[in-house]
Amino acid sequence: MAGKVFFSVSMSLDGFIAPASLGELMGRQWMELQQWIFPQRFFRENLHLGEGGEEGRDNDIVRETFERTGASVMGKRMFDAGERMWPEEAPFHTPVFVVTHERRDPWERPGGTTFHFVDDGIGPALDRAREAAGDRDVRIAGGAETILQYVNAGLVDEFSIALSPVLFGSGIRLFEGVDAARVALEPVRAEPSPRVTHLTYTVRPR
Repeated sequence: MAGKVFFSVSMSLDGFIAPASLGELMGRQWMELQQWIFPQRFFRENLHLGEGGEEGRDNDIVRETFERTGASVMGKRMFDAGERMWPEEAPFHTPVFVVTHERRDPWERPGGTTFHFVDDGIGPALDRAREAAGDRDVRIAGGAETILQYVNAGLVDEFSIALSPVLFGSGIRLFEGVDAARVALEPVRAEPSPRVTHLTYTVRPR
């Protein structure tokens, strides 16, 4: 049986998941938003940042998210940013399908990540990701515009937000432009940790 389609992101208290400009990625606000994940042992091991790190529920959630993912889908904007920032051994270790208007041969990286470039829309990208994932889940990795397209198309089953005690004031909102008349949410789980609050919802048609 095919797995779920989900996304999992960090979000500020005022609803932003990224700064407006790619040039501001890795800036102060973004680092504050993501600061909960950097110390986690699994995250450090996956990006080869060195030994050690924290263990606990935050670390478990990072590991569980990675282990459930059989393939990922992302937008071109996220890929462009990641291509500059990810290490040579990209952190996915699965097939990744990039929704783009650009035709490009697959880009294979060490460690099991291969980026496939899909130029015929979000549906075909998801179909290919489902096939690659088998009975594991497909993660819509981002960014916000790509996530929103899948939500509005009724193609997301579940999502998780790590709600961080940070205010952005401006940037890219996760649900900017959501078709709220068509989307209903059901709470699954709320788990506070010392750094963030993890919120999980299932998505169904309204």
